[in-house]
Amino acid sequence: MTRYRLAIFDFDGTLADTIDWFRTSFHDAIARFDLKPVTPEELEGMRGLSAREIMARLGVSMWQLPAIVNDMRKRKLAAASETSLFAGIPEMLTDLQRFGIKTAIVSSDSEASVRQVLGPATALIARFDCGAAVFGKHWKFRRVARILETKPAHTICIGDEIRDIEAAKAAGMDSGAVAWGYAIPAALQAAGPTYLFNSIEEITQSLAAAK
Repeated sequence: MTRYRLAIFDFDGTLADTIDWFRTSFHDAIARFDLKPVTPEELEGMRGLSAREIMARLGVSMWQLPAIVNDMRKRKLAAASETSLFAGIPEMLTDLQRFGIKTAIVSSDSEASVRQVLGPATALIARFDCGAAVFGKHWKFRRVARILETKPAHTICIGDEIRDIEAAKAAGMDSGAVAWGYAIPAALQAAGPTYLFNSIEEITQSLAAAK
């Protein structure tokens, strides 16, 4: 039997293809909140930075952060009808369920937005814990595992940012980093994830084989 009983997923950039939306919304947020401007080239370079390094580059203070996150959350909900899952995500979630691995989503998005994008695949998710703070995911990881009666040692957290890896470690859980999201693979690998997934198929294969 596989070692993992629970896989907790991030949403944007991990299950949902939102990179192009993010690029556009990022520049809108910079103008709206009077942050330090960046060129398109600089924005791409920031994909190798941690969340705290990005905040420092943009001049974002901790007191500004909740307003910025809330604004992005509203924008994301408005764009949900135009957002799609990466190809192969419903099949991957179905396979994990077949292997006896529960799946959950912890995201800074609103649950309404996540459910709308997931569509029929919503039925494959055992638990949603949305509205996560930028630096508070580890508390939600622990809460989801507790509610779903799963030990940290039997849980893996999968996302596309350095902070997802850091949060999994803080929660005492394994981590999986996906190479197709926001952060570049080299930056993710340097953060020391348990797995670096280069394709959606690798998630299914690795979790099914883990002992």
